[in-house]
Amino acid sequence: MKIDFAPWQVPLHRRLQTAAVMFWVFSFLALAPLCIVLFFCLLFTRFWLISVLYSVWWFIDYDTPFRGGRRVPFLCGLKMWDHLRDYFPVKLVKTADLNPNNNYVMGFHPHGVLVAGAFTNFCVYTTGFRQLFPGITSHMLMLPLWFRSPFFRDFIMSGGLIPSDKESASYPLQCRRGGTAVVIAVGGAPEALDAHPGTFNVLLAKKKGFIKMAMEHGAHLVPGTWLRWTQEKLQSIMGISLPLFHARGVFQYSFGLMPYRKPIHTIVGRPIRVEKNPKPTLEELDALHQHYMDELSNLFEEHKSNYGVDKDVHLNFV
Repeated sequence: MKIDFAPWQVPLHRRLQTAAVMFWVFSFLALAPLCIVLFFCLLFTRFWLISVLYSVWWFIDYDTPFRGGRRVPFLCGLKMWDHLRDYFPVKLVKTADLNPNNNYVMGFHPHGVLVAGAFTNFCVYTTGFRQLFPGITSHMLMLPLWFRSPFFRDFIMSGGLIPSDKESASYPLQCRRGGTAVVIAVGGAPEALDAHPGTFNVLLAKKKGFIKMAMEHGAHLVPGTWLRWTQEKLQSIMGISLPLFHARGVFQYSFGLMPYRKPIHTIVGRPIRVEKNPKPTLEELDALHQHYMDELSNLFEEHKSNYGVDKDVHLNFV
């Protein structure tokens, strides 16, 4: 196999972008298990008190992830995230206003491997979400598993992430009369594993839980999609979001764990008005679900030509 090495003379700003992505990939793939190992290893050193005190804090703070989390604005605004954004680059595209007097359930399609588009747009302050949608606070959902890791739970909460179980996802919609957007990667990890070059498979045909949650709380639905110039072939490890994928390295472009520099555009569609209905019938649920799929498909068709997608390519709901 021929290895394509990176040039030695690389501008500083590109080095900083690469460093930011390295930290992000490391955080996604290795930080959680590393935090668990560190927590237990400290117990057998002279620094054992750190783990003991953290255990006390964890007991007191245990319910925080399930009660809206704890975003840290200072960390969300770090310059590092600008470098992460510019590496691909990532851009947020607005198609309509969101009234801050309403709450929203935002679907994010497709899931992707490392959800770079969702993280940079809805977790940290680098693509202008707060300026484009003033008065709206976003909460990205993540597997509850990750909130069981000591130290790591605090790290992901600092970006506004909350567990993806129904009770946690519903909490922000219950506690505020408006201005909350719960962002859901509807297809989950299985959708990431079904990505293939030149296809746009969306695992949505039987996904109705987020539709029901929106109806129960009267939260308007907002379809969203990201479009890239290329997609990489994926494989799975463990059936959760820890896939193997074809990528590049730091000093060469032939293999590794670093994503390629491919533009990512996240398009936020027009909101679908939803009336509060605590106990929707199956027919009402199906009707709104179909309406959502139609709007998502229309959003894709409207913008695909701007991002190099062939006119004969369409969303495939599975």
